Amino acid sequence: MTKTNLNGPQGRAGGSPVADGVQSEVRTKAAAAAAAARRMASLSAEEKNAALLAMADALNAQAASLIEANREDLERGRAGGTSESLLDRLMLNETRIASIADALKLVADLPDPTGAVLERIERPNGLRIEKVSVPLGVIGIVYEARPNVTVDAAALCLKTGNAVVLRGGSAALSTNRRIAEVLRAALAETALPPEALQVVEDASRSSVDEMLKLNGLLDVIIPRGGRSLIDNVVRNATVPVIETGAGVCHTYIDASADAVMAAEIAINAKAQRPSVCNSMETLIVHEDFAQRELRTLADRLLELNVELRGDRRTLDIIPEAKPASDEDYGTEYNDYILNIKIVNGLEEAAAHIARFGTKHSECIVTENEAHAVRFLNEVDAAAVYHNASTRFTDGFEFGFGAEIGISTQKLHARGPMGLPALTSTKYRVYGTGQIRT
Repeated sequence: MTKTNLNGPQGRAGGSPVADGVQSEVRTKAAAAAAAARRMASLSAEEKNAALLAMADALNAQAASLIEANREDLERGRAGGTSESLLDRLMLNETRIASIADALKLVADLPDPTGAVLERIERPNGLRIEKVSVPLGVIGIVYEARPNVTVDAAALCLKTGNAVVLRGGSAALSTNRRIAEVLRAALAETALPPEALQVVEDASRSSVDEMLKLNGLLDVIIPRGGRSLIDNVVRNATVPVIETGAGVCHTYIDASADAVMAAEIAINAKAQRPSVCNSMETLIVHEDFAQRELRTLADRLLELNVELRGDRRTLDIIPEAKPASDEDYGTEYNDYILNIKIVNGLEEAAAHIARFGTKHSECIVTENEAHAVRFLNEVDAAAVYHNASTRFTDGFEFGFGAEIGISTQKLHARGPMGLPALTSTKYRVYGTGQIRT
């Protein structure tokens, strides 16, 4: 049998040759996505939007089968001791499915960023040069439990003319498999090639490891999940990575903060949905505010079953809190656990954030305009807030329709990544026979 040769003797994606022409699931699906990407680049905005609307209709029509597949994952998770917070992230019901379908429709309504002429240059020799936005190509996404990511990622990638290879976590395997079946069946009735959407069903660690090294088939890898997953991708990928970050997010309550506003922001940032990356993990409190208001705020948090951990000064005010270690301050709990740190001012608060933060989302609650300006300018994070909950760091809340992830790096994209973040550029050069001398 002839061996498959994707790029010379080592294969187009690098690594060892393919034995006896048999490709792994990951490589086979990545190759199919790469072939589809060439077709995707020529599709019109109208064709892509029609496909997204067909996908949305299919999700609503197949809600019962999606819930049934999701039930398999939930039952397996409970039997395996999965935490309730993670089960909440995993769970689908009719309301959530309708919301996911609505997000698809919102993405369809957004302007298509591809094909836009970003710059025009007229050279003295008559060459006309245009810089235009184009799809990235084939995007690989490695993520964990939330099945809505499967739909959001597919929508954003397809809208921007990209093909996508999705590898979700084992916790949502049945749900993701069924979502892929529904979406690909919908695409088959549109101008978009169903092969542009691939979902890897191999839940082993080796499937992730293989994706990370599919240079030539995947153009970029985007990890979404906890710190260990992201760190593994960043350390081991040879494919370029857009790093989305774990969320060790802080809210700093300044001395001048309005007590009612500060309490509402802190409670929302921690307890509205603690399982997500933009929830607050550490509350930093100015010592003057702490003396006046922290006991009352702590009582409200305790009523919401939030476990409190804190430094020595915190324990003096909240004796029932547990001592917080440096490890605690650096942990993304995604649960009803909150660290508290009492500081003597903005400088100490900013230093704590710089030491323990993950450059995701940080908030200051203050009536002091100078302090707000300094915080917003000096704190290094993808999103910085004045008098608003960190829970707003989200593609939908920012008006992007959905997000592919929240980037905490500084190159290419930062913050919630909507459609423009999934494009690159190329130069189109028009001549009349010019040659270089």
